[in-house]
Amino acid sequence: MTAPETQDGLVERRLHPVTPLRRAWAPVAVLIGWAVHDPGQAHRQLNRLTTTTLLIGLAVLLPAAALYGFLTWWFTHFAVTDTELRIRTGLMFRRTAHIRLERIQAVDVTQPLLARIAGVAKLRLDVIGTDKKDELAFLGADEARALRAELLARAAGFAPETAHEVGEAPSTPLLRVPPRVLAVSLLLTGATWGSLAAALVVPPLLWLATHSLWTVLATAVPLLGGAGASSAGRFVGEYDWTVAESPDGLRIDHGLLDRAHETVPPGRVQTVRIVEPLLWRRRRWVRVELDVAGSSNSVLLPVAPREIAESVIARVLPGVSVPPRSALSRPPRRARWCVPVWWRGHGIVVTDAVFAARYGLLRRRLALVPHAKVQSVRVTQGPWERFWRVADVHVDTGAGNTVTARLRDAEEAAELLRGQAERSRTGRRDARPDRWMAQGCCPDSTPGPRA
Repeated sequence: MTAPETQDGLVERRLHPVTPLRRAWAPVAVLIGWAVHDPGQAHRQLNRLTTTTLLIGLAVLLPAAALYGFLTWWFTHFAVTDTELRIRTGLMFRRTAHIRLERIQAVDVTQPLLARIAGVAKLRLDVIGTDKKDELAFLGADEARALRAELLARAAGFAPETAHEVGEAPSTPLLRVPPRVLAVSLLLTGATWGSLAAALVVPPLLWLATHSLWTVLATAVPLLGGAGASSAGRFVGEYDWTVAESPDGLRIDHGLLDRAHETVPPGRVQTVRIVEPLLWRRRRWVRVELDVAGSSNSVLLPVAPREIAESVIARVLPGVSVPPRSALSRPPRRARWCVPVWWRGHGIVVTDAVFAARYGLLRRRLALVPHAKVQSVRVTQGPWERFWRVADVHVDTGAGNTVTARLRDAEEAAELLRGQAERSRTGRRDARPDRWMAQGCCPDSTPGPRA
């Protein structure tokens, strides 16, 4: 649906007509939030209302909410120019967002359950230098995919008159995580059973100690919610996890109720973490997590055999191979006086491509930071560490996160500090460009096996 032309002759478009139904809930959500924040006061106020007053209130509130939803939709426009995506919103206070196309690093299409039923989708944009995502909610599902393809084509340098004809870049499937494997992996995760045990044990103990129903409910509800989020919630969110390769990055599709279509931007991955819980090791399963600058994408693979995971990591970090466990150097034995027992879980290896640090004994994590993504390096040393001649090496990345190699020999830490500056400089010099569709076609690849 189009809107009138602007003063500069630009034709603007409106969102899908179902959008007012979503925005009409805003006034109702304010009342619900107040009731949840102060349930006692809300209950007292509700008891004071007569049936007639309540019906009159509903008769006023519902049309007002509907009018609010319609007006916010009517005054929301967007347009794509030669250099930017322009979004104008606001009923009382106008806001115009100018999103430079060359600064777009990811465009994700998500479909909540009700949006899937209505045939609409939400377009979310990751832009360099901003923490909050701009979004267009909602567009028709086909229109959202077409707009995503156009934005990526323009960000890649295609001419404006041909960008809308490029269409979505082709993709090659790499792997799919079967639901059975995902379910077993959650059952073998300690956090799932720990949160469930807390939800079952803590409320009865509180009841015996306080005999206060409100105290028990205030504790039990968050614990049950956490237990559900770590088990059923993760299963629903990571259901049918599929990874495919395309010129605009690795595409990730997942979700049982809410379907999400995300893209891992090329060249924007700052850190890759390989997570290996204790009960997964016999099956050689791992979880792969990401730190992407300015993006909310944080999971690459919820569960996969280690060999397959390493092959996918090679697609995200071209030219990087995961160092074998035998290559990791442990801290000196005197480090056990600083961190008893758990010192054995730490290790480090520095290759020509990455700075890799392992930490954790029961739940192992191996963090890989390409040298080109290192922003700064620091060495810290407390009084007790100075006594035992060990130090921690901190590597800061562009995603605002830090990877730490703990309990290194003090002389080794000083050498790492000196050498990492040169490795980072040469890594940035040799790094590939971060442009979208830099190759203009789908790279050669063969479909990978199922996880």
